[in-house]
Amino acid sequence: MNKIAELEALLFIAGEDGIEARRICELLEISSLQLQELLSTLQKKYQTDETSCFCLLEVEDRSYLATKENFAELLERYGHSPLKQKLSQAAVETLAIIAYRQPISRIEIEQIRGVQAASALNTLLNRSLITERGRMEGPGRAILYGTTQYFLDYFGLKDLTELPDISGMEEEYAAALPEELFNDRSGEPEDNITTEDE
Repeated sequence: MNKIAELEALLFIAGEDGIEARRICELLEISSLQLQELLSTLQKKYQTDETSCFCLLEVEDRSYLATKENFAELLERYGHSPLKQKLSQAAVETLAIIAYRQPISRIEIEQIRGVQAASALNTLLNRSLITERGRMEGPGRAILYGTTQYFLDYFGLKDLTELPDISGMEEEYAAALPEELFNDRSGEPEDNITTEDE
């Protein structure tokens, strides 16, 4: 398989968290030198291809995909547009987890749902329903997410204490909902994370 395409796929799925050079090398089974060559090739591709909206960012030891600066106005209009479309099931589930478990990281959300959450998080961020609430301590310093004032306004809540009480749902919906939703954070993220379309 084309290594450039594989690298692009990893950068895309990593989203705003980016991905460490060491991890890319492990997944693509390449050396650090080969990785630098691939990153350079991909950067040149984006710089010369006027039909692509992407650019490549490298901060410290992490690489990210981002949109080119000339798309900023368009994306800002999208981010502040009225909620004309309904949220997908994935976005609703992700929003519910964040509302009840905030502040929470993407990895913790994915552990609860068992699927990738990057797309749902981007949707919720673009619609101003969630925001970044700092970073976790420890390796990687993952971004923590929480709900916004707009979330409260949109759902007609005075504060988070007015969220529906789910404590009694544990027994009733134990077979239907992941038990992690009701438990305190514990353990390491599972490896069986799958992807889903937004």
